[in-house]
Amino acid sequence: MAITAADVNKLRQMTGSGMMDCKNALVEANGDFDAAIDILRKKGQKVAAKRADRTSNQGRVVAKMNAEHTFAAIVVVSCETDFVAKNSDFVNFADSIIDAAIANKIKTREELMVHKINGVTVEDMLVEMTGKTGEKTELPAFEVIEAHCVAAYNHHGNLLATIAGFAVGGEKVFEPAHNVAMQIAAMNPLSVDPKQIPQATIDHELELAREMTRQEGKPENMIEKIAEGKLNKFFKENTLLSQEYIRDNKLSVADYLKQTDANLTCCCFHRLQIGA
Repeated sequence: MAITAADVNKLRQMTGSGMMDCKNALVEANGDFDAAIDILRKKGQKVAAKRADRTSNQGRVVAKMNAEHTFAAIVVVSCETDFVAKNSDFVNFADSIIDAAIANKIKTREELMVHKINGVTVEDMLVEMTGKTGEKTELPAFEVIEAHCVAAYNHHGNLLATIAGFAVGGEKVFEPAHNVAMQIAAMNPLSVDPKQIPQATIDHELELAREMTRQEGKPENMIEKIAEGKLNKFFKENTLLSQEYIRDNKLSVADYLKQTDANLTCCCFHRLQIGA
């Protein structure tokens, strides 16, 4: 299979590895991106964990919550170029959709698509925007959270946004909730805690850890114990509550939240990002 420069660049964007390392891994994997990522990891590359939250090539991601901090929504409105994504009409269009979602507590993408704004459904508005800009305009992702307290965070440029729900409400929770929403944006966890990670992912990480440990020349009778240790490290780096808190790495996110209330924890989150 021919490996193109675009393939190499895509893998580089996914992993942060060097161009030649990415090219060689793709050649060895015969173009299979998942296999190439595993090859890079086995060779000791520090590879960013794969994520399934990336949508579209260009567009705008917007997150918002209601005044009571009990309902939050996040939407992706996609287009083909950065030029259109930054156009004021497109920006206002995306903002009108999230505003309608919050005002009406819309809970599904299907419900949002048939909702009318000024007498026109969102689905028809997408078609109108396509005609206006000359670029295909879609709404590929929409998520909501209802909880005792919610937080919404929009990263600069609106290419990335997050929403999160928390088990305790009240004004005292607003600031730590916002900070954790920023943590999710910065550290891109796979789940809230290890219990939410699919067993298939855990099995894959364990098998990968075993193979890496064998390649390091460790005795066979130590393989399983070392692999378990690597899995625990994976959990610490990739599950929100176990991650080091970005503003104080002496604390985990779980410990940081408990400073506000012993029962305060994050129960769910969504993180959406524009880009391949």
